[in-house]
Amino acid sequence: MLAAPTPIEIEQLAAIFDDYRVHYGEVADAQQAASWLAENIGSGRLEAFVAEDVGELVGFATTTAVPASLRLGRFWQIRDLFVVPGRRRLGVGRALLDRVRAAAISAGATRLVLQTEVDNTPALRLYAESGYTTIDGYCTLSLSLQPDRPRYEEEIR
Repeated sequence: MLAAPTPIEIEQLAAIFDDYRVHYGEVADAQQAASWLAENIGSGRLEAFVAEDVGELVGFATTTAVPASLRLGRFWQIRDLFVVPGRRRLGVGRALLDRVRAAAISAGATRLVLQTEVDNTPALRLYAESGYTTIDGYCTLSLSLQPDRPRYEEEIR
């Protein structure tokens, strides 16, 4: 986990974080991504977990702790999980999920939650194999606060 990342670590993470954003249709902006990551990780709003191979970042997961009012505790939400295309299907995503799970347990979280697109078959398979289950009876709703942005169904994040 990048608890107090150096500027160089933020830049390295921002490079693949920006690839992730571009993958979902956003305009590339590694400098803005680095600023956003530094602000959110530095403030504690976001935790970042990275996977490295020979000093090169090959994947990451970001999480946030959410108050769990009914349980009077907190749960963790995996906000983002990304593995660079050339390193997929090699266990990197599973290793990141395992590290997040261990950290959440250690922090006393009541559960882990995540969401992905219904047609993201590789991710859904990985999550199911890692023990995640769909929650029947709930739906996700969204209200855009930026009128110039498309509805959530039309955008990917």
